Amino acid sequence: MKNKELKILLSAPRGFCAGVERAIEIVEKSIQKYGSPVYVRHEIVHNKFVVDDLRNKGAIFVEELEEIEDKTRPVIFSAHGVPKKIPQDAKNYNMTYVDATCPLVSKVHREAENLHKAGYHLILIGHENHPEVIGTMGQLPKGSIDLIQNEDEANNYDPKNFEKIAYVTQTTLSVDDTKEIISILKEKFSNIREPAKEDICYATTNRQMAVKNIAKKCDLFFVIGSRNSSNSVRLVEVAKKSGCENSILIHSQSEIPFNLIENANIIGISSGASAPEILVENFIKELKNKFTVTIEEVEIIKENVVFRVPKKLN
Repeated sequence: MKNKELKILLSAPRGFCAGVERAIEIVEKSIQKYGSPVYVRHEIVHNKFVVDDLRNKGAIFVEELEEIEDKTRPVIFSAHGVPKKIPQDAKNYNMTYVDATCPLVSKVHREAENLHKAGYHLILIGHENHPEVIGTMGQLPKGSIDLIQNEDEANNYDPKNFEKIAYVTQTTLSVDDTKEIISILKEKFSNIREPAKEDICYATTNRQMAVKNIAKKCDLFFVIGSRNSSNSVRLVEVAKKSGCENSILIHSQSEIPFNLIENANIIGISSGASAPEILVENFIKELKNKFTVTIEEVEIIKENVVFRVPKKLN
């Protein structure tokens, strides 16, 4: 069986983005500074391996501040961002908190607030119940921002008589999908205001472009990431749309489909922005146990973005 030759096209950039690296570092530095436990509201990033690793180091994950029994312990807000009332609640509890919201998500929050102050009614393009969407909508008073998830909703969107209308987007969406929704909105509202700079984050865009670049050459495409990771799920969709119909998400419970790999000559591999590189390495190791593997890393752009952790942790 080992004689079967398999070529791997390894997509680059892949894996951790600067916002995820910063969020993980914030948890680790908080544990160093304050001792354990430190609490984290919501999974710091959407990856089981990362969450389990931080749990072992002394982090306790909760969904709401009310669940935290010892309010003298610090709490960290996840990279996805939180509604405005959460830091306020933490202050009311006299809790120490550290905000690990990705700076690119914070940019969307500020943008939404500024537009609201300038008298615009807002549309958020995103996925319902995703923590980032809950956080962004939670920056503004109820009724001043509407969620649109797909082209149908964009076509049927009929706002009350708003003079000024603007949109922002979730940072982890697929560039192509938002393009369709945005063009529908622009057709309906010729004066709709768009973000000065695109909201979809550089890392999401780069990972999608890297996947597009190689997907059509692959018989099978694997994205390493979690099922609740929006950007990982989008990468699978992008690979399918870009010419590799057999594209699969490999998450913590996945069995590797060796029977499918048996029939493939070239496979593509990428990983979501919250997936550590060790998961990619482990996946390739499994393949090397069964096949004669050659690897070609195909890099389309070098990433050198770094986000600093809050001063109080240094």
